[in-house]
Amino acid sequence: MERRTGYVWHERYAWHDTGTHAGIYPSGGFVQPYRNFESPESKARLAGLVEVSGLLDSLVRIPAREVTAEDLLRVHTAEHVERIREQSEHAGGDAGDGFSPFGRGGYDLARLAAGGTLAAAEAVLDGVVDNAYALVRPPGHHAEPDQGRGYCLFANIPVAIEALRAAGRVRRVAIFDYDVHHGNGAQKIYWDDPDVLTISVHQDRLFPVDSGLVDEQGAGAGAGTNINVPLPAGSGDGAYWSTVDEVARPAITAFAPDLILVSSGFDPSALDPLGRMSVTSEGFRGIAERLLDIADEACAGRIVFSHEGGYSAVHVPFCGVAVLEALSGVRTGVEDPFALSVGDSPTRELTGWQTDVIDRSAELARALGLVARRADD
Repeated sequence: MERRTGYVWHERYAWHDTGTHAGIYPSGGFVQPYRNFESPESKARLAGLVEVSGLLDSLVRIPAREVTAEDLLRVHTAEHVERIREQSEHAGGDAGDGFSPFGRGGYDLARLAAGGTLAAAEAVLDGVVDNAYALVRPPGHHAEPDQGRGYCLFANIPVAIEALRAAGRVRRVAIFDYDVHHGNGAQKIYWDDPDVLTISVHQDRLFPVDSGLVDEQGAGAGAGTNINVPLPAGSGDGAYWSTVDEVARPAITAFAPDLILVSSGFDPSALDPLGRMSVTSEGFRGIAERLLDIADEACAGRIVFSHEGGYSAVHVPFCGVAVLEALSGVRTGVEDPFALSVGDSPTRELTGWQTDVIDRSAELARALGLVARRADD
C-alpha cells in the first residue's frame, strides 16, 4: 500500500563540523588525523541514494526550520543551551562529555535538526502526510537536560514532543529507539513522566555503559513507562523483529499514544564500526513494517522517524532506503549489494540467549497495560 511519506533533509545537516578525529579521539601525538565517526558521509550518501533511486519523487518534501531557544528550554537547562550557543559563536567546542565536538555555527545546526523533527511531526498531525522520515543531523538521543553526549547537542525528539505538547497537539507520546546505543536521553528526560512511553532496544552496555538495563523502568508517576531491551552483541534481524512484536507492540497499543516517534539509528547494521550487531537492510525494512502496523492499530498511523546514528557510510544508504520504501510503499529496485555477504548470515536468526532478554522486557510491556488503565481511571 502506498502512503504519503514526508521527508526532511537540508544540505546544512551535512555541514555540521565534528573536526579531524581518528574515529572518536582528537588527532595529535601518535593519533594520525582522519575524521570523526560522526561525519557527514553516511547521512549525505543516504540523501544521495534517495534522490538517485528516484524515491525522492514519491516523497513529500517537508522544509526544515530551526526551533527557538524557548523550545530548547522546555527540555534543557538554560546553562546547557547558553554554553552551546556561546561556543558556537566562536570556534565551536564540545557538547559536554568530551567526545561530542562541534564547530562554529553548531548551535544553529542543532536547532535545525530538532526543528526538522518537529516539522515532520507537525506534517503528520496536520494530515499533510501519513508518516514521515526526518533525515537530520546532529543526532539527539543521547542528549540529557544539562549536557550533550554521544555526538548529540540537543534532544531532537523530546524537544519536538514538548513543543507539540505546549501547543496542545498531543498528550501521550511513545518513543521507540532502535539505535545500537541506549536511548539514555529520553529515559532521563521522561523518567517520571506517565504520558511518554520510552522503549530502547540496544546492544547491552555498549554506550553509555552504565545505563539501559532491564530494571531501569521509570519512577514515581512514570513507573513502568520506561522499557529497555539490552540485547547481547551479535543480535540480528530475528532479535529485533521479535523485540518489536513481543515488546513494542503490546506496550504501545496498551499505552494508546497520540503519536509514535522513532529514534532511527542504523548502527545495528552488520557493517557498522561502532556496534557489534548483525541487522541487514531487510532487517531494518522489517522493523519499519512492523512499526507501521503498530501505528495503524494504536494511533491512526501517526508515526515519525528521526535519524540518529549509523556510521557505515557504504551501508547506511541501503538501510535507510529500505526503511523509506517501507514507509512509502514504493519499491525503487535498489538492491543492497552487501546482502551478498551478510544476507544469509546465521546471526540473522533469533537465538535462545536473545529470547531470554526479550522475554524479560516483554513482561514489562504486558504489565504496562495495567499501568495505562490505572492512569485512565
